[in-house]
Amino acid sequence: MTLRAVVMAATLVVSGGTATADTMKMAVTTSFHNSGLADVLLPEIKADLGLDVQLLVVGTGQAIRLGEAGDVDAILVHSQKAEEAFVRGGYGTHRTEIMYNDFVLIGPSDDPAAVAAAETAPDALAAVADSETAFVSRGDDSGTHKKELSLWDATGVRDRSSGWYHEVGAGMGAALNTASGMNAYIMSDRASWLKFGNKGDLALLFAGDPELFNQYAYLPVSAEKHGHVAAELATKLETWLVSDRSKELINGYQLNGEQLFTFNAE
Repeated sequence: MTLRAVVMAATLVVSGGTATADTMKMAVTTSFHNSGLADVLLPEIKADLGLDVQLLVVGTGQAIRLGEAGDVDAILVHSQKAEEAFVRGGYGTHRTEIMYNDFVLIGPSDDPAAVAAAETAPDALAAVADSETAFVSRGDDSGTHKKELSLWDATGVRDRSSGWYHEVGAGMGAALNTASGMNAYIMSDRASWLKFGNKGDLALLFAGDPELFNQYAYLPVSAEKHGHVAAELATKLETWLVSDRSKELINGYQLNGEQLFTFNAE
C-alpha cells in the first residue's frame, strides 16, 4: 500500500468545526484515540484556539512515515528512539514530551503462564514463551509493538515460530479483541485496556516495571523539509498542549476512578 493510500485509508477524526476555522492535520497513535482522550481534548482545542485538528489514527511507525512524507503537520506518538531519528533526519523540528502512562501485560484470568509472579516484564514474557501459551502481538510497527519487541530482545527468546505467537498487524483495539477471543496474553497501553469493553476472561496481570514506562511526545513537521505544512498552527497547538489547561484535562481524564494519562510537559 502506498503512503498516499494509507492517508486515505487511515481513520480520520475531525473536531467538527466550521468552514472558517483554521485546520491542521496530526497523525496520532491508536491508543491516543481509542482511549477516548482525543474526544476530550479536540473540542477544547477548538473552543480555545478556533483550531480544527484532523487526526490520522495509525500506529507510531506509520505516523512517522506520514510526517516524513509531509502528509501531516505534526505527529503525536510514543517511541522515543524513532522520534529522535525523525528529528535527526530533519523531518521534525523538535520533540516535546506531553504525557505518559504505562504498558501492562494482560492475559487469561487463571494465568496459566504465571505471569503475575514474574519480577520483571522480560521475565513475564519469557514465562509465556516457556509455557507456549497463546500470545497476541500487534505486529504493526506501532510504539506498542516496538516496545514489545525490545522486551522480547531482553528475554533472549528469539524463536517465536512454534504456533503460540500471533501477529495480527492491527491497532490496539483490534489486537485486544483478538486476544479476548483467543483468551491469550497481550501487551497493551494501560489507557486502551481500561477503555476496552470486550475483556471477556482477560485480566491485567503484570505492571509496574520501569521498563513499561510509556512516554508520548509531540513533533511538528519541518517546514524546511515540506514548505506546505501548517507550521504556525502546529506551534499554536503545541503551546496549548503544554499549557495548564491541557494539564487539567489530561490529568482529569479518568475511567472507573483510574487516571489514564499523566501530564509531564515542561
